[in-house]
Amino acid sequence: MIHSMTAFARVESTGPWGTLSWELRSVNHRYLEPHLRLPEALRDLEGGVRDALRQTLARGKVECTLRLAEANAGQTLTVDRERASQVVAAAETVAALIKNPAPLDPLEVLAWPGVLVADAADPQALNAAALALFDKALEELKAGRGREGAELARLLEERLTAILAEVDNLRELVPQMLAAQRQKILDRCAELKADLDPQRLEQELVLLAQKSDVAEELDRLSTHVREVRRVLKAGGAAGRRLDFLMQELNREANTLGSKAFDPRSTQAAVNLKVLIEQMREQVQNIE
Repeated sequence: MIHSMTAFARVESTGPWGTLSWELRSVNHRYLEPHLRLPEALRDLEGGVRDALRQTLARGKVECTLRLAEANAGQTLTVDRERASQVVAAAETVAALIKNPAPLDPLEVLAWPGVLVADAADPQALNAAALALFDKALEELKAGRGREGAELARLLEERLTAILAEVDNLRELVPQMLAAQRQKILDRCAELKADLDPQRLEQELVLLAQKSDVAEELDRLSTHVREVRRVLKAGGAAGRRLDFLMQELNREANTLGSKAFDPRSTQAAVNLKVLIEQMREQVQNIE
């Protein structure tokens, strides 16, 4: 099963400490790029969160936001004197550099993270609860990426089928187009009443047929389609492999266009390029 890199997940949990909530947003990116926003009191979670992301996801830019609404009602507030002293000392150092500084406001010191604390639940228990909740959010995110990945696989399969239809149709038309091109040249020579060496004319017609032969390109297109289907069926982190195959499909479609000698083959090459470009855009979102 393949996975998209685009998904959203939100989970919430309430306990003695208050309410914890995680929001995860994932979009496409060449590599795995986590961006974490954690409350100051839960900064220790960063290592565990990053490890969990690396073990679960292969690619994508993932924004992880943790919010903690503390249940402070009825709890005793205390001042971390050491922390407050550090804040005051830092403020006085800056004030010494300023001419006529404003007086230091005690409320601003209290507002500094870590100065004013409440009798809260065990920090280890809070960390464990936050990590457990993150695992749940990550599972929800991966499920969302899986659902979108399944839809992307379906869209790709539709276009693969359309590509094979174009290839099969063109394969049937090539002999007719070559015969029509041959007759067109003979008719033109007859109109000009040119005295041409039949053997030389036949050689030129054979050379034209060789230059217009697209059997190899059609075979490679069919081979690439089979490989894309194999990769989709295998699942996993398939985005880079699929992107490479899109480039190869496009290369063959370009060669078909350069060899086109009939409006029908030109139109087939255009149709193929449109289908391949549609696939390439979808592949950019696959993990």
